[in-house]
Amino acid sequence: MRVGIIVPQGWTGEYDGWEPSRAWARTVAVAHEAEALGFDSIWLFDHLQTEPVPTDEITFEAFVGLSALAVETARVRLGHLVLCAGYRNPALAAKMIATLDVVSGGRAELGIGAGWKEDEFVAYGWGFPPLRERLAGLEDALEIATRMLGPDRATYVGPTARVEDAINVPRGLQKPRVPIMVGGNGPNRTWRLAARYADELNLDCLTPAEVGEARPVIDSRCDEVGRSPRTLRLSVNVGRSQSAPEGRPRVDLLRAYADAGVDRVMTMIRASAADEGALERFADDCARAGCDLGA
Repeated sequence: MRVGIIVPQGWTGEYDGWEPSRAWARTVAVAHEAEALGFDSIWLFDHLQTEPVPTDEITFEAFVGLSALAVETARVRLGHLVLCAGYRNPALAAKMIATLDVVSGGRAELGIGAGWKEDEFVAYGWGFPPLRERLAGLEDALEIATRMLGPDRATYVGPTARVEDAINVPRGLQKPRVPIMVGGNGPNRTWRLAARYADELNLDCLTPAEVGEARPVIDSRCDEVGRSPRTLRLSVNVGRSQSAPEGRPRVDLLRAYADAGVDRVMTMIRASAADEGALERFADDCARAGCDLGA
């Protein structure tokens, strides 16, 4: 099982009271360390103001931040966990991820979901559409991304977005295209969209036992579209409520995710913002759990 690191960006309050330049320097330092320790990937949340309560504190924007980290690193994969389909024009988002793939030397991944954080939607002027509309927007974004990252000009008309003979050059370096990861826990719509469009399904904060319960349903969504379930990779964003103390509890948790068939976990070691040894201790636990930490 591979392991990705969500680098600090302030969203969970880890940079409260920090000066912005110092905070960004620490974000870069954690990204450097994650790469040096052999982690698979680095990630940023696509959020705009802090949680659970919005405060006047640092939250670095995800696309600019990840682009900067692309030139600070050389090996790790780079992704957003996950982009909110409603925050950007979907054709422009596809153009941006294709450019990021070139800038990074072919390391970008397009993680995308329907979005959920109502205070951000409202504060930034998008309103807060009902879930049905947000999922329709996700489907349109996936359809457009697939076409924009494909070999031809993109034309598509959907209920929430459209493109007309859109040119996307360069389309990125990876072949056949930049990998697409759909994020979300919805078994009816989101998992069906993942089966149709994605290379990877990212489950948000499910425990290993819950992953085991979800797997037959995910497999059935692949069966519905004539796809082998083995071709849809499975990852989990391990949030604070699913984390475990350092040492044996954390090793056991990582092993449990691997035993549940998870291909990759992503997690934020929140202490890494201030504790320079936190990420190395996590790497030690990952190694003890048999995770893939290949430099």
